[in-house]
Amino acid sequence: MTARERVLMALAHERPDRTPCDFWAEEPAWNRLLAHTGHANKEALLQDLPVDVRHLNAEVPAERAVAPGVFQNFWGERYRYEPTPWGPLRADVAGALRGARSRAELERFAWPTVDELDHRRLRDSTRQLDSYALVYGFADVWERPALVRGWAEFMVDLAERPDWCHFLCRTFTDFYLEDYTRAAETTNGRIDLYLLISDLGTQRGPLLSPAMFREFVAPYLKEMIDHIHRLGARVMYHTCGAIHPFIPELIALGVDVLDPIQPAGPQMTPERLAADFGGRLCFHGGIDMQRLLPFASPAEVRAAARHYADVLGRHGGYILSPAHLFQPDVPPENILAMYEAVW
Repeated sequence: MTARERVLMALAHERPDRTPCDFWAEEPAWNRLLAHTGHANKEALLQDLPVDVRHLNAEVPAERAVAPGVFQNFWGERYRYEPTPWGPLRADVAGALRGARSRAELERFAWPTVDELDHRRLRDSTRQLDSYALVYGFADVWERPALVRGWAEFMVDLAERPDWCHFLCRTFTDFYLEDYTRAAETTNGRIDLYLLISDLGTQRGPLLSPAMFREFVAPYLKEMIDHIHRLGARVMYHTCGAIHPFIPELIALGVDVLDPIQPAGPQMTPERLAADFGGRLCFHGGIDMQRLLPFASPAEVRAAARHYADVLGRHGGYILSPAHLFQPDVPPENILAMYEAVW
């Protein structure tokens, strides 16, 4: 089977020749793994593992420094770069709209337009990667607004200034609806999955109430999901945390693939997810980034990966991947062991 055929079969809840695999990593983790394996570039490493999915994005405007050691991207997210032995790692700080005093101040912000993105290289990328399943984008319609506003102030806004939150979520949703339209047009509909992101959970439970989810998150997710389906693709929705109570609502909204199924508590185990939602939802991720991958032995990692593949992929419907981007503290041997489990 080609890599794409393998992924599409799993997404159709059919069992392919082996469990399909994806790969996510922070840049320092890439550097560490490339140095360990001796591969000259990322694509050579992905082919060797082997990984069945490739991730595409439009080119975005360059970040800029806004204070000593503080950078801002085109959305207004702000962050520092913390040193690691394998390169700098982004650490978020309060965004550009922290301290805003009025909705008018939010409206006056220099919001980006899709014209600032460059989609032109996507056409060549899809041709070069035609045998792989393709994932596009990084659309975030709730959490990224919170990062620009500052998490604490955004959470207060939900209760005290709901119109501010709706303005922010509307702004981000409109942007990504157009971004995804242009990506589909540029690639002639070749993209298989579009990524939709908004973290809904902590490690102990949801970040917001069901009522607030239905008011501030679900309507914008629904617009994005319906639009992606009209583009002829599937939706991979990313939310970290213990989000089991939201999963039935995500299914009802039309989510096709749930990522990264962080193993945060008994409701997020593969057995519980398979029992409650198997056949109605595909799963992506699950291999623990907090304890297993950084600290376990390669044999323990292989066993965990086999377990997830056996439980969630018994009838298709599962793509092996870590439960977050690989971090630089994960030994390369454990990353390799995760993929060896399904070879």
